[in-house]
Amino acid sequence: MAQYAIELAGGDATKGGKIATSSPLALAMSFRGLARWCLGITGWRDDFDQAVQMVKTAEAVTRGGVLYYTYTKSILHGVLRPGDAILHEMTEILSSAEQTGEDVAFGLAKSNVAFALLHRDGQSRPYALELLGQIRDIAMRQRYSRTAIPMIDVFVAQDLALKGDLDGAVELAQAVVDEEVNGGGVIFVPMATNALVEALLQRGTDVDIQEAQSAIDRMASVEVEPGIVLDDIWRLRMQAHAARAQGEDAIYRDYRDRYRKMATELGFEGHPAWAEAMDLGHRRTLLVPRSRLLDLRPQRQQGRLIARFAHQLD
Repeated sequence: MAQYAIELAGGDATKGGKIATSSPLALAMSFRGLARWCLGITGWRDDFDQAVQMVKTAEAVTRGGVLYYTYTKSILHGVLRPGDAILHEMTEILSSAEQTGEDVAFGLAKSNVAFALLHRDGQSRPYALELLGQIRDIAMRQRYSRTAIPMIDVFVAQDLALKGDLDGAVELAQAVVDEEVNGGGVIFVPMATNALVEALLQRGTDVDIQEAQSAIDRMASVEVEPGIVLDDIWRLRMQAHAARAQGEDAIYRDYRDRYRKMATELGFEGHPAWAEAMDLGHRRTLLVPRSRLLDLRPQRQQGRLIARFAHQLD
């Protein structure tokens, strides 16, 4: 469909741009680029560059939408890393969106900035989570797409895990996975499953490790279009984590190497960096006895109210 729309536009960035967006061509280029990296096809970078360039002077909704489907979704799935240039463009659009007073423009702009910041250093994490809370609020009031809610809840769950509330993190992540699998939200299932698996493995009981593998298997059973590489690369990452949690070093190294190789061959930026971070964490874990790791589990109660509040809002 994206290719058909591109052909219909005939190179005219504004053709058909009277409803919803001022540049259907730019959005179609964004969608084609997204489809290409999902399928492991080259050319997505060129699509993104052209789409972003087309909307440099467009209104806030179109600019924010193009950045969302080019940069933000790619950052979320480990395809791109949020460099300074990307973040600068996102914050510039956020400033413009604030002046429009439009919920859609504001929601897109906040989403772009928040998700980019959450994939950078931790200093900006509180501000990013505050932005996500604002987006969730307008989505709950039906002034912005409700599809944003489960994606936001994934990061709330990860934040709960970071604060030590592993029970709350598992509960919320499981709810998101169930909603996405049952609702057919294929593109978000791997990301949500990864959050659930990480929280379960961090909690680390024998039952948790079994449930983590069950979650991976469930994700693998979800029917997707032939050729989609998205599930494969997330599955390799999660299987490496699971092997590490079980102390299976040889199996861990095999999955890690396959994960890193696939990410590199696809030309992704985020996943190779995540693989390096995973390996660093593994080397540190080898220095600490398992009994000591269990003693170091942080308090699980902190932040649980956030998860419960999120469900009450739904």
